[in-house]
Amino acid sequence: MTGTAPDVTTPTGLIRLCNAFCESKALLTAVELDLFTELHDNPATEEEIRERLGLHGRGLRDFLLLLTALGLLERQGEGYRNAAGADQYLVRERPTYIGGFMRRAGDNLYPAWGKLSDALRTGLPQARGDFQDVLGDPKVLGRFIHMMDALTQILGPQLIEAFDFSGHSTLLDVGGCRGNLSGQIVKAHSELTGSVFDLPQMEPFFTEHMAALDLTGRVRFRSGDFFKDPLPQADVVILGHVLHDYDAGSRRFLVQKAGAAVRPGGALLVYDRMLDEGPAQVENLVISLDMLLVTEGGSEYPVEELRQHAALAGFTALEEKRLGDFDTLLICRRG
Repeated sequence: MTGTAPDVTTPTGLIRLCNAFCESKALLTAVELDLFTELHDNPATEEEIRERLGLHGRGLRDFLLLLTALGLLERQGEGYRNAAGADQYLVRERPTYIGGFMRRAGDNLYPAWGKLSDALRTGLPQARGDFQDVLGDPKVLGRFIHMMDALTQILGPQLIEAFDFSGHSTLLDVGGCRGNLSGQIVKAHSELTGSVFDLPQMEPFFTEHMAALDLTGRVRFRSGDFFKDPLPQADVVILGHVLHDYDAGSRRFLVQKAGAAVRPGGALLVYDRMLDEGPAQVENLVISLDMLLVTEGGSEYPVEELRQHAALAGFTALEEKRLGDFDTLLICRRG
C-alpha cells in the first residue's frame, strides 16, 4: 500500500484501511472467474458477462463498476473491456500472465490471513503451506507452479540485467520449479547451459515447459531434496525465493551447501524480499507474515543475516543490489 496508503490519523482513513481487503477480494474473484481472459478479445455488456460466466446477476453491476473504479476495467458505452494493465498481466496464456500468483493467493493466503491471530498465538501455520501437501494435490501443485512462474516472469529480466552472466558456462537454479527462470537466462546467453534442482514431482512440468521454450537439452532437470542430496556444481548457483521458507538455521545450512556447489571464479546469487535495517517496506512485511501463515518456521530476513551466512560459507566478495521493486539480490563471488 505504498504511495496510496490511507491517512490513518483519521477515522475515515482507518475505515478505508479496514476495508482494503474487500478490494483485494474483488481482484482475486475476477481472476478466479477468468473475467479478464473472457474480455481480452471480446468486450461485453453486463448481461453478456453474466451469460458467459454463468453468474446469477445480482451484484454483478456493482462488481463490474468496482473493478472499473479500481482501474482494472474500462467502460465502453454499455460494455466493459480490460484496462491496459489487466489486459497485459491477467489474461491467461499471455506470456506476461501473473494470475497464477493471484489464484494461489486466493486459494491459500486469503483464507490464512483470516487466522492471523491464531498464528500469532500459536506460532503455527494456518494453511496448506507444507510442500508435501502441495505435492500431493495436482490442482494445488499446478497453481503453485503458476505462482512461481508469475514471480520469475517479472524477476527474470531484472536478474539478467543485474548480473553479468557472460564468462560463465553453467547455471544451477536450486528449487527452480519448472525452469522458468533458468529458461529466460539461458535464452539470453547462448554460451550458458542450465540445470534445475528440485523434487522429482516437478520433472514432468519441467520437461513440458522446456519443450515449449525450445530449450530441451540446454536446461536439464536434476532430481533431489536439497536438504539431503548433493547439489551439482556450476559456475553460477541461484537461490531465489527459497530461503524465506525456512528458519535461520536452515537458511545458514542451505547457503553453505549452495556455496559449496559454486565453482572457483563463480558466484552464488540469492534473492528474497529481505527486510531493510531501517523502516521495512509494507509489502515485504506482508510476505514475511505470509511465511508465518503457511510454513513451519519461515520468514523474511535482513540482508545482514544473509551476509553472515555467506561469510561462513567462505565468500569474501559480496555485492548487494535491488531487484525490482521489493527484492534484494546478494551476489556472493568465489575467488
